[in-house]
Amino acid sequence: MKKRILATAAVMAFTSLLAIAQSTTPTPPTTAQIVARQVARLTKLLDLTSAQQTQATTIFTTEQAALAPLRTSIDAVRTALQTAIKSNDTATIGTQATQIGALTGQEVLAQATGSAAFYAILTTDQQSKYDTLGPMIGGPGGPGGFGGPGGLGPRGFGGSH
Repeated sequence: MKKRILATAAVMAFTSLLAIAQSTTPTPPTTAQIVARQVARLTKLLDLTSAQQTQATTIFTTEQAALAPLRTSIDAVRTALQTAIKSNDTATIGTQATQIGALTGQEVLAQATGSAAFYAILTTDQQSKYDTLGPMIGGPGGPGGFGGPGGLGPRGFGGSH
C-alpha cells in the first residue's frame, strides 16, 4: 500500500513539473547575447583579433539597436494588414503593404550598413575568407545577407528575426 501511495505521489509530482515546464515561455535572447554569439562565430571562422571583436561588438550592437524599433513597427503593420485582409479593406491593405515595403527598406539599410562597417574592419585575408564562406556565415551572396547578426533582409529573406 505504501509503495502504491509513493508511486502515485511520484507520478503526480513528475506530472506537475512537466506542466510547469510546458507553461513556461522561453525567454528570447537579449541583444547582447545575439551579438556575442555572432562575434564568437565570426571570431572562430575568421580569426578576429581582440580589437576586431570589440569593433564588431560595437557595430552589431548599433545595428541591432537600429533594427529593434523597425521590427516592432513591422509587426504592428502586419497585424493591421491582417485585420484589413479579414475585413476586405482594400485601401488599408494598400497602405499597410506600402508601409511594410518602406520599413523593410529601412531594415535592409540598417543591416547593410552594419555589414559594410564589419567588412571594413577585416584584413584582406579575412575578407577573402569571408567572401568564400559567405553563404555559411551570412556573407555576400549567402542566404543570411551580409554578415550582421540578423543577416540581410526581413523575415523570410535571411537572418534571425
